[in-house]
Amino acid sequence: MSEEETMHTTAEAISAPAVPRGLAGVIVTDTGIGDVRGREGFYHYRQYNAVELAANRSFEDVWHLMVHGRLPDAAEQADFLARTAALRALPAEMRSVLPAISRATSPSGPLAGLRTALSMFGALAGLSPVYDLDDEGRRNDALAACAVVPTLLTALYRLGQGLAPVEPRTDLPYAANYLYMLTGTEPDPGRARAIEQYLISTIDHGFNASTFTGRVIASTGADVVACLTGAIGALSGPLHGGAPSRALDALDAIGTPDRIRPWVRERVIAGDRIMGFGHPVYRTQDPRSQMLRTIAEGFGGPLVDFAVQMEAEVEQLLAELKPGRELHTNVEFYAGVVMELCGLPRSMFTPTFCAARVIGWSANILEQAADSKIIRPAARYAGPPPPQPVPVL
Repeated sequence: MSEEETMHTTAEAISAPAVPRGLAGVIVTDTGIGDVRGREGFYHYRQYNAVELAANRSFEDVWHLMVHGRLPDAAEQADFLARTAALRALPAEMRSVLPAISRATSPSGPLAGLRTALSMFGALAGLSPVYDLDDEGRRNDALAACAVVPTLLTALYRLGQGLAPVEPRTDLPYAANYLYMLTGTEPDPGRARAIEQYLISTIDHGFNASTFTGRVIASTGADVVACLTGAIGALSGPLHGGAPSRALDALDAIGTPDRIRPWVRERVIAGDRIMGFGHPVYRTQDPRSQMLRTIAEGFGGPLVDFAVQMEAEVEQLLAELKPGRELHTNVEFYAGVVMELCGLPRSMFTPTFCAARVIGWSANILEQAADSKIIRPAARYAGPPPPQPVPVL
């Protein structure tokens, strides 16, 4: 390397901006889909408070909002419900291979199987790269892919339990049909509504790891299923989507209320993370957790009482051991409680999260596809100075 090239490279390194680890707080694009205001304890989908949407609208209404940019009127509502319900059935070619996918991925569970099954669906459906489609074509592909995700997840779960998959019904809304396909029994309306509110509350949540992954893939012009499959892979990590069951596992490990403080104190002192507490964005109460706590308290019972007591005591203890830090329950804590009360097996907690988040991913994919600029960041090299002589044996 010449002296001039060396000086140029050094100048580039010096002028390159410092980037926080994990890109925390770095703005990478503009979006009209939603945002999270961590200091306020508030998040929204489009222009609406997400928690208010969960309280007052259906899952399909919010799905329509995310994909079309507006809440539907009565006629649009009925049309969208019928249209998406008609897309739930799987291609005949998939039914014969799902048992093999279930067996192959049984150690990891339905979410791992979904990556393979959804990829196969995309191939069978002949989805085109988003780069080659117009807006309507992209939306059609996104709706088709999202509609089959609950069908695939529940079929993979049931096959793993030695049970036959349950065919989707077109007369049930999204959440109720999901529970029906999971259990084979039409769900109690109260439990179906509780799961629907949970699903709505987790459709989207800013530029999290899985959403960003989906958008990066969309920026390459790949097809919708390729983007969703990458997002699913990111969600499968325990630091992202894998915590609802772990929060309940902590309750099981504690066992009784008198063991809460010693159990938590031991883990905090050891530097362990308390699953279900703390959030990288919120510096106050997580609004999703507050909503889900209200839903759980509506059911009542020993599990809810134990969870509420644990929340209070853990927050007190964390305030004592980590003064100056705001550490509260996050969405996973009461999400696990609500799903347990509604009869979902713990192995389906994160897949259920995925059944909601796939809608937010699709909205982000559509938005990203409208701008064909590929996402291509740079990395700061920090290894041994090059070029070094290549050793010769």
